[in-house]
Amino acid sequence: MQQPNPQQPAVFIETFGCQMNVLDTELVAGQLRGLGYRFTDRWQDADVVLYNTCSVREHAEQKVWSRVGILGDYKRDTRPDLVLGVIGCMAERDGTDLVRKHPQVDLMCGPSELDKVPLLIDNVLRTRVNDRGGLRSAQVALQGDNQRRASTLQAARDSLEMIDLARSFSPERDGHSAYVRITRGCNKYCTYCVVPFTRGQEVHRPPQAILDEVRKLVDAGAVEVTLLGQTVNHYHYDNAAAVTVEGVTQPQVGSVIAPNRGTGGPSPVFADDVTSFAQLLRLIHDNVPELQRLRFVTSFPRDFGDDILETIRDCPRICRYLHLPVQSGSDAQLKAMNRGYTIDQYRDLLQRARRIIPDVEIATDIITGFCGETEDDHWKTVDLLRTADFKNSFIFKYSPRPGTVAYDRLEDDVPDDIKKRRNRELLEAQAEASQRVHARYVGKTVSVFVEGASRKEIKKQNQVELGWESDTSTATRQVTQLSGRTGGDLIVLFDGDEALTGTVVNVDIQRATTLSLFGTLAETIA
Repeated sequence: MQQPNPQQPAVFIETFGCQMNVLDTELVAGQLRGLGYRFTDRWQDADVVLYNTCSVREHAEQKVWSRVGILGDYKRDTRPDLVLGVIGCMAERDGTDLVRKHPQVDLMCGPSELDKVPLLIDNVLRTRVNDRGGLRSAQVALQGDNQRRASTLQAARDSLEMIDLARSFSPERDGHSAYVRITRGCNKYCTYCVVPFTRGQEVHRPPQAILDEVRKLVDAGAVEVTLLGQTVNHYHYDNAAAVTVEGVTQPQVGSVIAPNRGTGGPSPVFADDVTSFAQLLRLIHDNVPELQRLRFVTSFPRDFGDDILETIRDCPRICRYLHLPVQSGSDAQLKAMNRGYTIDQYRDLLQRARRIIPDVEIATDIITGFCGETEDDHWKTVDLLRTADFKNSFIFKYSPRPGTVAYDRLEDDVPDDIKKRRNRELLEAQAEASQRVHARYVGKTVSVFVEGASRKEIKKQNQVELGWESDTSTATRQVTQLSGRTGGDLIVLFDGDEALTGTVVNVDIQRATTLSLFGTLAETIA
């Protein structure tokens, strides 16, 4: 990889949304570093500003529009040569209409075309400022262009695979934890969700490519790897049908699978030559023994077979953590959302998971105030949170997203004040559940992956540096409050040396709150 070139433009990237977007940003940054681009943590010092956007939540979009507005004023008044790019889901969804509303945007790139970002930046930089006056094809890369390929060879080529395989990783820069994409896109078409329209249908990467990437990351210093996909447990790759283009085995568009509706048994696969998700997990676990922790998110509750649960049980370095978004405790709401399962089938999955993996921890997602939600629907969801023992829930008020089925066909008929009240009641129910889950760990010793200084400690150190605290000893002390996570994804806070960052240690738990566990470093390192 090239060293940063002082003659190359400085780049600032801000990421909005989910872990998939975080990985996309890492991959784009890796491409640009490889070309010698410099990076800055301040947009005011940048020559190129990129916003990697998300369309799933309205709040994330509002942040983007605010940033774009500020950058527009800054470009007009101070830096007309500044390059502003919008990449990710908002670019794909809004298309060139985005630029008609915000002419300060110089380039756009959808999530399926991120390998083209360096070329787009170069095209803009080579264009005289006075000639920009609107985007041309040289500054736009959206998914629609890919779907019109005529050549058979081009149809088989997946250029995104190259940036996954060519990524760089540095423990000092990226931490000791890394994401690896195994699928992208989604075939579910939940009525509230824009992902199938912005990221396209499911595409699954070759198992050998995933294994090679994990090995490369571990060799570079990664201690923990998280496998990513919108529906990660749907991963399946037909090895007999693999296509190689210019020496690179290509990802495959996912087939429609027959659902496993909570009956246990194996996840759906098609033939002996198909690598299932359970098989992929075991492949990585058994062939990269240096990897200390393997995680995955996010799983779709339907089609989650016992083969996955049994693989987690039998492979000690796969974390005992499942993220299983339920979205609602009401069958009527699940049907309106097109989720494809009932609440009884979801509870069956929880029971199977805890029977097969007794120490598993489970988190979920909840949407409150979706179209047509009644008080009875709401209280069924509250009851689920009170009885399901989720370690935590990500709870959101429904907001209509342009481009979704619900936006076009269903009325957003729950008033905002009712959404707020229901959201508060759900948060209260989950807080009680989280407290119960955390309390079970008091008096136990847990294995913790140390991520670094806690937020409280970072804030304290920043105040010392700014002279806001009179006690400057905390700026130089070696012992600090550290933060880490258990294999079940519980947050643990304890005092220790920051040199422990990136290691796995044992911590004796002494106290529990709704959000965290508190303990002391055990004498024995994990």
